[in-house]
Amino acid sequence: MTESPSAPNQGKPVAGPDRHIPFLELISARRESVGKGVAVVAVELRPDLLNNHGGGHGGVVMTLLDSAMANAALGLVDFAREVVTIDMHVGFMRPASGRLVATGRTTGGGRSVCFCEAELVDGTGAVVAKAMGTFRYRAPVNASPDADQGTP
Repeated sequence: MTESPSAPNQGKPVAGPDRHIPFLELISARRESVGKGVAVVAVELRPDLLNNHGGGHGGVVMTLLDSAMANAALGLVDFAREVVTIDMHVGFMRPASGRLVATGRTTGGGRSVCFCEAELVDGTGAVVAKAMGTFRYRAPVNASPDADQGTP
């Protein structure tokens, strides 16, 4: 039986600090910390997350950077709202290997958008990639549409 796209979380939270994101679960990414405008997300690379050159796939790298920035934006508003990525720029510095840790930080914004940056390091502490992103705040899935008009 094919799973409905409208119910990918199978009863797990879709909003708030414990929200379930199936893709992050698939790659075994974990949020290690989140606070007021700062978040850390990590993954241990495994063979199925590598590219054909043996380094961490660029999609995995971008996912960690995106998740760290999104969590930083959410932490800034205590998860009272949700975010969607509307823009992201990534610079790749070196091949990714081992345990990857992305740290995201908010850098500005307002009621409807949040600007963020993130840095990804490998197990040696070397910078693998950096990103800048813009995130749009929106009402949580379980809230009324009018909730989107409030302050973050």
